[in-house]
Amino acid sequence: MSEYDSREDTIEHIRKVRVLFESVIHELEVRYFMHDTSKLENPEKAVFDEVTPRLKTLTYGSPEYKASLTDMGEALTHHYANNRHHPEHYKNGINDMSLIDIIEMLCDWKAATERHADGDIIKSLDINKKRFNISDQLQGILVNTVELFKGEQNGY
Repeated sequence: MSEYDSREDTIEHIRKVRVLFESVIHELEVRYFMHDTSKLENPEKAVFDEVTPRLKTLTYGSPEYKASLTDMGEALTHHYANNRHHPEHYKNGINDMSLIDIIEMLCDWKAATERHADGDIIKSLDINKKRFNISDQLQGILVNTVELFKGEQNGY
């Protein structure tokens, strides 16, 4: 019979995990409040004022959609440079992103699909898998995480 009682070590482990969770929660809160605020000022705002209504009428990933993004020019370049939840922010795209970046990116992609009459997060993920060279493993994680959004849409 062992005299060792794991309770104290387990309580200390739980405490350390909670401290780490607090760091993650803090960073998510920062992202929550700061998400896309660069769109509210120029050089982005004027261009988004012009292009956003057009983008809403287009199918994500279509040639017309891609042409509209090209039309955004410097405003979109500025947006990507100032918002790390975009793969375009990084030299190596998704491969340079943190898990927090990826969570914000997925939330952004889901919300963006809701702007389009034919928006579909799963189709968007398929398009972006090719566009950003997302691995099968990460793609599976993103698809699994989308399940969380289903409850949110039902008021949970």
